Order: sequence, then structure tokens, then C-alpha cells
Amino acid sequence: MNYRVVSNILGKVLLAEALLLLLPMTAALRYHESALPFLWTVLPLLIVGGALSAVKPKNSDLFAREGFVIVGLSWMLMSAFGALPFVLSGDIPHYIDALFETVSGFTTTGASILENVENMSRGGNFWRLFTHWVGGMGVLVFIAAVLPISGDHYIHVMRAEVPGPTVSKLVPKARKTARILYMIYAGLTLIEMIFLLCGGMDFYDALLHAFATAGTGGFSTRAASIAAFDSVYIEMVVATFMMLFGVNFNLFYFILLGQGLAIFKSEELRVYLITIAASVLLIALNIMGSVGGFAQGLRYAYFQVTTVMSTTGFATADFDKWPELSRWLLVLLMFGGACAGSTAGGLKLSRVIILAKSYLYELKQLILPTRVKRIWFEGKAVSDQTVRSVLVYFFTYLAIIGIGVLLLALDGHDMVTNLTASVACMSNIGPGLNLVGPTGNFAFFSVFSKLVLILEMLLGRLEIFPVLFLFAPSVWKKR
Repeated sequence: MNYRVVSNILGKVLLAEALLLLLPMTAALRYHESALPFLWTVLPLLIVGGALSAVKPKNSDLFAREGFVIVGLSWMLMSAFGALPFVLSGDIPHYIDALFETVSGFTTTGASILENVENMSRGGNFWRLFTHWVGGMGVLVFIAAVLPISGDHYIHVMRAEVPGPTVSKLVPKARKTARILYMIYAGLTLIEMIFLLCGGMDFYDALLHAFATAGTGGFSTRAASIAAFDSVYIEMVVATFMMLFGVNFNLFYFILLGQGLAIFKSEELRVYLITIAASVLLIALNIMGSVGGFAQGLRYAYFQVTTVMSTTGFATADFDKWPELSRWLLVLLMFGGACAGSTAGGLKLSRVIILAKSYLYELKQLILPTRVKRIWFEGKAVSDQTVRSVLVYFFTYLAIIGIGVLLLALDGHDMVTNLTASVACMSNIGPGLNLVGPTGNFAFFSVFSKLVLILEMLLGRLEIFPVLFLFAPSVWKKR
């Protein structure tokens, strides 16, 4: 373990968080609120971050082990410090509740313990929704984009943080790849904000909801979420951008290069769009009798399918009151999520496709054992190692959800609440069913259950292994 380089980058992460806190501090001052909660958080971040970043590594080599440790510790430290403004301002007086809200923000889960977000300070709400934007693309990707970090081994950090089975460089340099990703991310956020302004939102709401949509997070400045604006135009804008932010960002890069037609060759994108279309149609037909016709059914189905598949968590309707077919179809969509390389959570469709093809491959092998055929995905043969890693991830993912359900059961709540809460936090979605439905929240859980859900949110966003590696003694040994 290269402890010096780990300390150095962790220090830069904390310094970056201190810099990011200046935005909500500015918002607080703009709305004549106290900036002290942010100031008293920035000061320890500067002290601790400065001390860690002052540790100069003898060499800047970064390998997979360091990448996992840096990502896991970075997200934990950022969340621990990021919860302080909520406590110091009185917006969320209890630290565990504030930590839950902060982790939910950074991991873009959108699960909340707040019952009335309108009572929050403007600065606090700004920080709450801004955490979605920071966590959506990944803070380590942000660090790579703006700070001069030497050594192209930094790709190991990006691979540990960016969702999906594999992460490749768009260009030869990892730092330039990070810059390209953030330029696309920021550009789409700005475009959505402009569209929302055109729909009648004020600047504050438009900016914050663009942050939340970009990160596929789901926090809102209103307790009723997007439904509070009562606008079909705003719903369609948000739903369309949720769908866009669920697409692999590499495909947007191809569009910038003038290779727009190439994106339609993406197998994962085709499955993503077909799944959305089929789910919207099926749910619209299922709920049309209770929402006032097929057109209204399409409206609500399109928004809820895109919010669930992109793992955003906004709401325009209480889908917990929909027919059982629609409710449980949405739960199934929670597992799959959207595309790899997007800001969405869940298993990722690339893994689901590889799992399905592996299953069909094994069936064919049983019928025709002498026939040798490789599994293909996105026009390339999938290696046996990739298939094994997908299988390991899938079963670990299900095991963590199962363990989470058992631990939540200690609180004595019903099975549907516990199951969907565990799935929603592990898949970074936010709402589930019953007590944690679109009109509910997570405040009623015990402190122990909240800590379990916090861990699930981190495991889901960082795709399990960067967090689990922190508990392996062998990881901490020097080479």
C-alpha cells in the first residue's frame, strides 16, 4: 500500500469539498442566512485536508488496491464532514440523521429522513441537492479533471468510482478523459436548467433540480417533489433528462465527435430504450382506468419509469397506490437500473445483458455440449473473467440486499417496507413501497437501521468492492 499517495489524494479530496461548500455558503448569504454553519465546516476541512495533502509521496504510482482504498475512504470522509452544515444550522439536529441525508445525497440515492423540506434553510437545501451533482459523476473524477495529479495510473481510481463493469479511457490520458466527462455533465446540466427556467421555475429551483436530475438523485426543494409544480412541461423536461443521464456518457462523446449514428450500434442503449418504451406502455395500460385515461396513464408512466430506471427518485404520483402489476414492475426495474458509465445506480443494464446471455449460453451448452460459442456484447467477445466478475457482483449484490432486509427486520416493520427499503438504498433509488413509498420517508427507522441503510447506499454507489476492501487486512499491508 502506497500510504503517502493515498494520504495526499485524500487531502486533496477534503480541500475540494471545502471549495465546493463555498457555493451553498454563497447561497446562504444571498438569502440573508447565516454562513457560519458552512464556515465552521470549511475550517476543519482546510486543516485536515491541508495536513494530508502536505504528505508528499516518494512515487506517484497508483494501482487497483490504492484506487479502491482512496475511493472508499474519500466517500466516507466527505460524508462525515458534509453532514456538519446540517447539524450546525439546525436543519437536521441529530448527526446520524444528517449523515443519512448526506450519504443519500452524495450517493445520489435520494432517500430522505425529512418530512418537510420547505422548512430547511436555502443554503442547507442548496448543499443538500448540490451533493447529488457532486456525487453523480464522482468527486475523484472531478479531482482528476481540475487538479494536476501526476501518473496515468489514476485510471484505477476512476474505475473504482465510475459505475459499470468496465471503465475505459476516451482519450489516452485519464485526466483528459475526466475533463471530457465533466464538460458533458456540466453542459447537460446547464441545458436542463435553461429548459426548466422556460417552464416557469425560478432560478434557485431550476438550478437545484437540474443538479438533482444530473446526478440522478431525486432530492427536491419541495416535499411533494416534481408534483408540487403541477406542470406537464416540467414533468416531461425532467423525465427526458433523467432518461438522458441514464445513458453511457461515452456515447455523448461520440456525438460531440460527429459520430452520432454510431450510438445506435450500442446494444445496451437499445435495450435501455426498448425497456423504457415497453414498461411505459404496459404500466399506462394498467393504470389508465384509475388516472383518467390512456393519455394520463402515459404521462405518469413515462415519468415514473424513467425516474426508477435512471434511479433518480423524483415523484409525480404515488405509485404505491397503483395496481400490483405496475408496483412490482417498477420494483424489478429498480434492480436493473440504467446504462454503465452513466450517473445511475442499480446493477446496470450491461451486467443484466451479460447475465441473460450467460444463462442462454449455458442452456445451449446443455442441449448441444459439443458446440463452442462465445458470449458477445457490444460487438466484442466477452471474456470468461468478465462473466465471472459479473456473476460474483450479482450474487454479492443480492446477498447484501438480503442481509439488509434481515437487519431492518429487527425494527419490526412489514416485509415489503424492509425489502424495498433495502433495494432502494442498495440501488440508489430512494423511494420504495409501503412506509418508504413516494409519499413516505425513512425517518421512522432506528439509528441502527439507518446505519445499515447508509452502508448499503455506499456499497451500491461504489459498486461494493471499494467499501469491502477497507475491511480486508491484506489490503493495508505494505508491498
